[in-house]
Amino acid sequence: QVQLVESGGGLMQPGGSLRLSCAASINIFSIQVMGWYRQAPGKQRELVAVISSGGSTNYADAVKGRFTISRDTAKNTVYLQMNSLKPEDTAVYYCNVGLYSGYGYWGQGTQVTVSS
Repeated sequence: QVQLVESGGGLMQPGGSLRLSCAASINIFSIQVMGWYRQAPGKQRELVAVISSGGSTNYADAVKGRFTISRDTAKNTVYLQMNSLKPEDTAVYYCNVGLYSGYGYWGQGTQVTVSS
C-alpha cells in the first residue's frame, strides 16, 4: 500500500543545482531509513545518500560536499538537494525507504541529466 512518488529531475548544465523530492503515502515516523540511489547507463545501481530516523546521514564519496539529503515530517517527504552538478551525476535516481517493520519500497525513478 506504500507508494513513493518522485519528482524534480530534469536537464541541468554542469555546476547547476536540482532538488529531488520523494513523497511517501505513509507517515514518515514509520520509516527507519530513507535513501537515494542512482543508476547510470551500463552501470550498477549505487547508493547516493541515506538518512536515518534519528537524523544521521551518510553520503557516497562522489557526492560528499555537493549533495544534501533531508526530510520534512509534516509532508512525509524526503529531498535530495544536488549542487555543483557534474556530467558524471547523470543517472536515474531512485528513492528508497525501509520501515521499522522490515519492509522496503522503491520509487519509480526520475531522470537527471547534466550536460552543457
